[in-house]
Amino acid sequence: MKSVRVSSLNREDSDLKLILLNSSATLERPITKKDINRPGLALGGFFDSFDWDRVQLFGRGEWTFLESLSEARQREILEQFFSYPVPLVVFTHEQKPGPLFLSLAGDTPVFTTELTTHNFVLRYSRILDEKLAPSSIIHGVFVEVFGVGVLLQGKSGVGKSEAALELVERGHRLVADDIVEIFCRENSTIIGQGTGPVLHHMEIRGLGIISIPDLFGSGSVRKSKVVELILHLEDWDDTKDYDRIGLDSVKKQLLGVDLDYLEIPVRPGRNLPILIETAAKNYILKKMGRHSAAVFTRAIENAILSKEVNHDFQTGND
Repeated sequence: MKSVRVSSLNREDSDLKLILLNSSATLERPITKKDINRPGLALGGFFDSFDWDRVQLFGRGEWTFLESLSEARQREILEQFFSYPVPLVVFTHEQKPGPLFLSLAGDTPVFTTELTTHNFVLRYSRILDEKLAPSSIIHGVFVEVFGVGVLLQGKSGVGKSEAALELVERGHRLVADDIVEIFCRENSTIIGQGTGPVLHHMEIRGLGIISIPDLFGSGSVRKSKVVELILHLEDWDDTKDYDRIGLDSVKKQLLGVDLDYLEIPVRPGRNLPILIETAAKNYILKKMGRHSAAVFTRAIENAILSKEVNHDFQTGND
Protein backbone atom coordinates (compact mmCIF):
# COMPACT_ATOMS: atom_id res chain seq x y z
CA MET A 1 0.00 0.00 0.00
CA LYS A 2 1.33 3.44 -0.95
CA SER A 3 1.88 5.89 1.86
CA VAL A 4 3.03 9.45 2.47
CA ARG A 5 5.22 10.52 5.38
CA VAL A 6 3.95 13.37 7.53
CA SER A 7 7.34 15.04 7.04
CA SER A 8 6.63 15.44 3.30
CA LEU A 9 3.64 17.65 4.14
CA ASN A 10 5.60 19.74 6.64
CA ARG A 11 7.75 21.69 4.17
CA GLU A 12 8.24 25.41 3.89
CA ASP A 13 7.08 25.38 0.26
CA SER A 14 3.96 23.32 1.03
CA ASP A 15 0.59 24.81 0.10
CA LEU A 16 -0.76 23.54 3.43
CA LYS A 17 1.16 26.17 5.44
CA LEU A 18 1.59 23.84 8.41
CA ILE A 19 3.35 24.91 11.62
CA LEU A 20 4.36 22.16 14.04
CA LEU A 21 3.25 22.80 17.63
CA ASN A 22 4.95 19.92 19.45
CA SER A 23 8.66 19.41 18.89
CA SER A 24 8.53 15.86 20.31
CA ALA A 25 6.38 14.67 17.41
CA THR A 26 7.40 11.78 15.15
CA LEU A 27 7.16 13.12 11.60
CA GLU A 28 7.88 9.81 9.88
CA ARG A 29 4.40 8.48 10.53
CA PRO A 30 2.77 7.10 7.36
CA ILE A 31 -0.47 8.44 5.87
CA THR A 32 -2.22 5.78 3.81
CA LYS A 33 -5.59 7.45 3.15
CA LYS A 34 -6.37 10.74 1.45
CA ASP A 35 -9.66 11.13 3.31
CA ILE A 36 -10.05 13.57 6.21
CA ASN A 37 -11.80 12.94 9.52
CA ARG A 38 -13.46 15.66 11.56
CA PRO A 39 -13.68 13.96 14.99
CA GLY A 40 -16.94 15.42 16.24
CA LEU A 41 -18.40 12.10 17.42
CA ALA A 42 -15.10 11.05 19.00
CA LEU A 43 -14.95 14.27 21.00
CA GLY A 44 -18.41 13.43 22.26
CA GLY A 45 -17.11 10.07 23.52
CA PHE A 46 -18.28 7.83 20.63
CA PHE A 47 -15.30 5.88 19.27
CA ASP A 48 -17.07 2.82 17.80
CA SER A 49 -16.48 3.96 14.18
CA PHE A 50 -13.55 6.28 14.73
CA ASP A 51 -11.53 6.75 11.51
CA TRP A 52 -8.24 7.10 13.38
CA ASP A 53 -6.04 6.31 10.32
CA ARG A 54 -6.87 9.64 8.63
CA VAL A 55 -5.71 13.16 9.30
CA GLN A 56 -7.76 14.53 12.21
CA LEU A 57 -9.01 18.00 11.36
CA PHE A 58 -10.06 20.43 14.08
CA GLY A 59 -12.05 23.34 12.74
CA ARG A 60 -13.58 26.04 14.89
CA GLY A 61 -16.54 23.83 15.79
CA GLU A 62 -14.50 20.88 17.06
CA TRP A 63 -12.14 23.04 19.11
CA THR A 64 -14.92 25.20 20.57
CA PHE A 65 -16.78 22.06 21.66
CA LEU A 66 -13.69 20.52 23.26
CA GLU A 67 -12.92 23.74 25.16
CA SER A 68 -16.47 23.81 26.50
CA LEU A 69 -15.83 20.58 28.41
CA SER A 70 -14.38 20.44 31.90
CA GLU A 71 -10.67 19.73 32.17
CA ALA A 72 -11.36 16.28 33.60
CA ARG A 73 -13.68 15.42 30.70
CA GLN A 74 -11.19 16.80 28.17
CA ARG A 75 -8.48 14.62 29.64
CA GLU A 76 -10.72 11.54 29.53
CA ILE A 77 -11.67 12.12 25.86
CA LEU A 78 -8.16 13.01 24.70
CA GLU A 79 -6.54 10.04 26.44
CA GLN A 80 -8.87 7.75 24.53
CA PHE A 81 -8.41 9.80 21.34
CA PHE A 82 -4.61 9.52 21.41
CA SER A 83 -4.68 5.85 22.36
CA TYR A 84 -5.16 5.31 18.62
CA PRO A 85 -2.12 5.70 16.30
CA VAL A 86 -3.45 8.88 14.72
CA PRO A 87 -1.10 10.00 11.89
CA LEU A 88 -1.46 13.73 12.57
CA VAL A 89 -3.78 16.44 13.90
CA VAL A 90 -4.35 19.78 12.17
CA PHE A 91 -5.99 22.91 13.60
CA THR A 92 -7.28 25.39 11.00
CA HIS A 93 -7.81 29.19 11.29
CA GLU A 94 -4.48 29.49 13.19
CA GLN A 95 -6.06 27.90 16.26
CA LYS A 96 -3.66 26.51 18.85
CA PRO A 97 -4.58 23.92 21.47
CA GLY A 98 -3.55 24.31 25.06
CA PRO A 99 -0.83 22.51 27.08
CA LEU A 100 -3.16 19.64 28.06
CA PHE A 101 -3.85 18.72 24.44
CA LEU A 102 -0.19 18.85 23.44
CA SER A 103 0.98 16.85 26.45
CA LEU A 104 -1.54 14.08 25.80
CA ALA A 105 -0.70 14.07 22.07
CA GLY A 106 2.76 12.69 22.93
CA ASP A 107 4.65 12.01 19.69
CA THR A 108 1.57 12.49 17.49
CA PRO A 109 2.27 15.51 15.22
CA VAL A 110 -0.02 18.46 15.97
CA PHE A 111 -0.07 21.30 13.46
CA THR A 112 -1.80 24.61 13.02
CA THR A 113 -2.43 26.36 9.70
CA GLU A 114 -3.61 29.80 8.69
CA LEU A 115 -5.91 28.22 6.10
CA THR A 116 -9.65 28.01 6.58
CA THR A 117 -11.07 24.54 7.04
CA HIS A 118 -12.54 24.57 3.53
CA ASN A 119 -9.28 25.62 1.86
CA PHE A 120 -7.24 23.12 3.83
CA VAL A 121 -9.54 20.27 2.80
CA LEU A 122 -9.28 21.25 -0.88
CA ARG A 123 -5.48 21.55 -0.86
CA TYR A 124 -4.86 18.47 1.25
CA SER A 125 -7.16 16.32 -0.92
CA ARG A 126 -5.37 17.48 -4.08
CA ILE A 127 -1.91 16.80 -2.68
CA LEU A 128 -2.80 13.38 -1.27
CA ASP A 129 -4.65 12.44 -4.45
CA GLU A 130 -1.39 12.98 -6.34
CA LYS A 131 0.86 11.26 -3.82
CA LEU A 132 -1.34 8.20 -3.21
CA ALA A 133 -2.54 7.69 -6.79
CA PRO A 134 -1.71 4.34 -8.45
CA SER A 135 1.39 4.85 -10.58
CA SER A 136 3.75 3.08 -12.94
CA ILE A 137 6.79 3.69 -15.15
CA ILE A 138 6.38 2.83 -18.84
CA HIS A 139 8.56 3.00 -21.93
CA GLY A 140 7.54 5.46 -24.62
CA VAL A 141 7.56 9.06 -25.79
CA PHE A 142 4.86 11.41 -24.56
CA VAL A 143 3.96 14.55 -26.52
CA GLU A 144 1.19 17.12 -26.64
CA VAL A 145 -0.17 17.49 -30.18
CA PHE A 146 -2.89 20.10 -30.78
CA GLY A 147 -3.65 19.93 -27.06
CA VAL A 148 -4.04 16.12 -27.09
CA GLY A 149 -1.78 13.99 -24.89
CA VAL A 150 -0.35 11.40 -27.30
CA LEU A 151 1.71 8.48 -25.97
CA LEU A 152 3.98 6.93 -28.61
CA GLN A 153 4.92 3.33 -27.94
CA GLY A 154 6.81 0.67 -29.87
CA LYS A 155 10.10 -1.17 -29.84
CA SER A 156 13.41 0.67 -29.62
CA GLY A 157 14.60 2.08 -32.93
CA VAL A 158 11.17 2.29 -34.55
CA GLY A 159 11.37 6.10 -34.72
CA LYS A 160 9.45 7.40 -31.70
CA SER A 161 12.01 10.00 -30.62
CA GLU A 162 12.69 11.19 -34.16
CA ALA A 163 8.96 11.64 -34.78
CA ALA A 164 8.60 13.53 -31.50
CA LEU A 165 11.57 15.75 -32.38
CA GLU A 166 9.95 16.79 -35.65
CA LEU A 167 6.65 17.38 -33.85
CA VAL A 168 8.42 19.74 -31.44
CA GLU A 169 9.96 21.55 -34.41
CA ARG A 170 6.44 21.92 -35.85
CA GLY A 171 5.28 23.70 -32.68
CA HIS A 172 4.04 20.84 -30.49
CA ARG A 173 5.40 20.06 -27.02
CA LEU A 174 7.41 17.27 -25.42
CA VAL A 175 6.39 15.90 -22.03
CA ALA A 176 8.73 12.92 -21.69
CA ASP A 177 11.09 10.81 -23.77
CA ASP A 178 11.87 7.14 -23.19
CA ILE A 179 10.75 7.03 -19.53
CA VAL A 180 7.19 8.14 -18.78
CA GLU A 181 5.78 8.13 -15.27
CA ILE A 182 2.01 7.69 -15.22
CA PHE A 183 -0.46 7.89 -12.36
CA CYS A 184 -4.22 7.58 -12.11
CA ARG A 185 -6.42 10.38 -10.79
CA GLU A 186 -9.89 9.64 -9.43
CA ASN A 187 -9.86 6.18 -11.07
CA SER A 188 -10.60 7.73 -14.48
CA THR A 189 -7.78 10.03 -15.63
CA ILE A 190 -4.21 9.05 -16.50
CA ILE A 191 -1.54 11.72 -16.04
CA GLY A 192 1.85 11.33 -17.70
CA GLN A 193 5.06 13.16 -16.89
CA GLY A 194 8.82 12.94 -17.19
CA THR A 195 10.97 11.92 -14.28
CA GLY A 196 14.54 12.10 -13.03
CA PRO A 197 17.56 13.76 -14.62
CA VAL A 198 16.42 12.83 -18.16
CA LEU A 199 13.46 15.21 -17.91
CA HIS A 200 12.92 17.05 -21.23
CA HIS A 201 16.01 15.49 -22.78
CA MET A 202 15.92 13.20 -25.81
CA GLU A 203 18.25 10.50 -27.09
CA ILE A 204 18.63 10.73 -30.85
CA ARG A 205 20.77 8.02 -32.43
CA GLY A 206 23.75 9.65 -34.13
CA LEU A 207 23.32 12.91 -32.19
CA GLY A 208 23.30 11.70 -28.60
CA ILE A 209 21.46 13.44 -25.75
CA ILE A 210 19.88 16.79 -26.57
CA SER A 211 18.01 19.28 -24.38
CA ILE A 212 14.68 20.23 -25.92
CA PRO A 213 14.08 23.50 -23.96
CA ASP A 214 17.64 24.66 -24.69
CA LEU A 215 17.23 24.03 -28.43
CA PHE A 216 13.58 25.03 -28.94
CA GLY A 217 12.75 27.23 -25.96
CA SER A 218 10.78 26.77 -22.74
CA GLY A 219 7.48 26.71 -24.65
CA SER A 220 8.46 23.45 -26.35
CA VAL A 221 7.99 21.36 -23.21
CA ARG A 222 5.48 20.88 -20.42
CA LYS A 223 5.73 19.15 -17.07
CA SER A 224 2.71 16.85 -17.29
CA LYS A 225 -0.33 16.12 -19.41
CA VAL A 226 -3.42 13.90 -19.44
CA VAL A 227 -2.83 10.77 -21.56
CA GLU A 228 -5.66 10.60 -24.09
CA LEU A 229 -4.42 8.68 -27.12
CA ILE A 230 -1.94 5.79 -27.47
CA LEU A 231 -0.22 5.27 -30.82
CA HIS A 232 1.74 2.03 -31.19
CA LEU A 233 4.41 2.39 -33.87
CA GLU A 234 5.55 -0.87 -35.45
CA ASP A 235 7.50 -2.02 -38.50
CA TRP A 236 5.26 -2.58 -41.51
CA ASP A 237 4.16 -6.22 -41.76
CA ASP A 238 2.82 -7.23 -45.20
CA THR A 239 1.11 -10.26 -43.65
CA LYS A 240 -0.86 -8.18 -41.15
CA ASP A 241 -4.34 -6.85 -41.88
CA TYR A 242 -4.29 -3.20 -40.79
CA ASP A 243 -7.46 -1.21 -40.22
CA ARG A 244 -8.17 0.81 -43.39
CA ILE A 245 -11.51 2.40 -42.49
CA GLY A 246 -11.36 3.21 -38.76
CA LEU A 247 -14.84 2.13 -37.71
CA ASP A 248 -13.65 -0.14 -34.94
CA SER A 249 -12.80 1.57 -31.66
CA VAL A 250 -9.84 -0.15 -29.99
CA LYS A 251 -8.92 0.52 -26.36
CA LYS A 252 -5.84 -0.18 -24.26
CA GLN A 253 -5.78 -0.09 -20.49
CA LEU A 254 -3.31 1.90 -18.46
CA LEU A 255 -3.71 1.51 -14.68
CA GLY A 256 -7.24 0.18 -15.27
CA VAL A 257 -8.39 3.09 -17.46
CA ASP A 258 -9.43 2.48 -21.09
CA LEU A 259 -7.71 4.78 -23.59
CA ASP A 260 -8.06 5.14 -27.36
CA TYR A 261 -5.43 3.02 -29.13
CA LEU A 262 -4.18 2.93 -32.73
CA GLU A 263 -1.52 0.85 -34.46
CA ILE A 264 0.56 2.85 -36.94
CA PRO A 265 2.71 0.78 -39.34
CA VAL A 266 6.08 2.38 -40.11
CA ARG A 267 8.11 2.06 -43.30
CA PRO A 268 10.33 4.35 -45.42
CA GLY A 269 8.35 7.07 -47.12
CA ARG A 270 5.62 7.38 -44.49
CA ASN A 271 5.57 10.81 -42.85
CA LEU A 272 5.14 9.91 -39.18
CA PRO A 273 4.70 13.42 -37.77
CA ILE A 274 1.85 14.15 -40.21
CA LEU A 275 0.21 10.82 -39.35
CA ILE A 276 0.47 11.60 -35.63
CA GLU A 277 -0.95 15.10 -36.14
CA THR A 278 -3.83 13.67 -38.17
CA ALA A 279 -4.54 11.05 -35.51
CA ALA A 280 -4.71 13.80 -32.87
CA LYS A 281 -7.03 15.95 -35.00
CA ASN A 282 -9.26 12.97 -35.72
CA TYR A 283 -9.40 12.21 -31.98
CA ILE A 284 -10.55 15.78 -31.33
CA LEU A 285 -13.26 15.46 -34.01
CA LYS A 286 -14.54 12.24 -32.43
CA LYS A 287 -14.74 13.93 -29.03
CA MET A 288 -16.81 16.65 -30.70
CA GLY A 289 -19.18 14.01 -32.08
CA ARG A 290 -17.82 13.96 -35.65
CA HIS A 291 -16.74 10.42 -36.57
CA SER A 292 -15.27 10.67 -40.09
CA ALA A 293 -15.24 6.93 -40.78
CA ALA A 294 -18.87 6.55 -39.66
CA VAL A 295 -19.96 9.54 -41.78
CA PHE A 296 -18.13 8.14 -44.79
CA THR A 297 -19.68 4.69 -44.33
CA ARG A 298 -23.19 6.13 -44.03
CA ALA A 299 -22.65 8.18 -47.19
CA ILE A 300 -21.61 5.05 -49.12
CA GLU A 301 -24.59 3.11 -47.76
CA ASN A 302 -26.98 5.93 -48.72
CA ALA A 303 -25.48 6.12 -52.21
CA ILE A 304 -25.92 2.38 -52.71
CA LEU A 305 -29.49 2.53 -51.37
CA SER A 306 -30.29 5.48 -53.64
CA LYS A 307 -29.06 3.59 -56.69
CA GLU A 308 -31.14 0.55 -55.75
CA VAL A 309 -34.27 2.69 -55.35
CA ASN A 310 -33.72 4.43 -58.69
CA HIS A 311 -33.14 1.10 -60.40
CA ASP A 312 -36.35 -0.34 -58.95
CA PHE A 313 -38.30 2.77 -60.00
CA GLN A 314 -36.98 2.62 -63.58
CA THR A 315 -37.70 -1.11 -63.99
CA GLY A 316 -41.03 -0.95 -62.20
CA ASN A 317 -40.05 -3.48 -59.54
CA ASP A 318 -41.75 -3.39 -56.18
